[in-house]
Amino acid sequence: MSALLRGLARIRSAPALRGTAITQRANITTKPAKEAVGAAETVFGLALFATAILVPSGWVLANLESYKKREA
Repeated sequence: MSALLRGLARIRSAPALRGTAITQRANITTKPAKEAVGAAETVFGLALFATAILVPSGWVLANLESYKKREA
């Protein structure tokens, strides 16, 4: 049985050892922005993302004791 498993392992690993794996390359090109983004817009966007992430997690942490007391 072990000879069979060794043979299967050799067959499955052979393409990787030979280096015949297909490598994919992405060609990504971009254009310059149509309008420049100002500092105020950048700060507003970052603040909005931070609020969207931190407020719900803060709510859960602030009410953790009530979640522990709740019966399932």
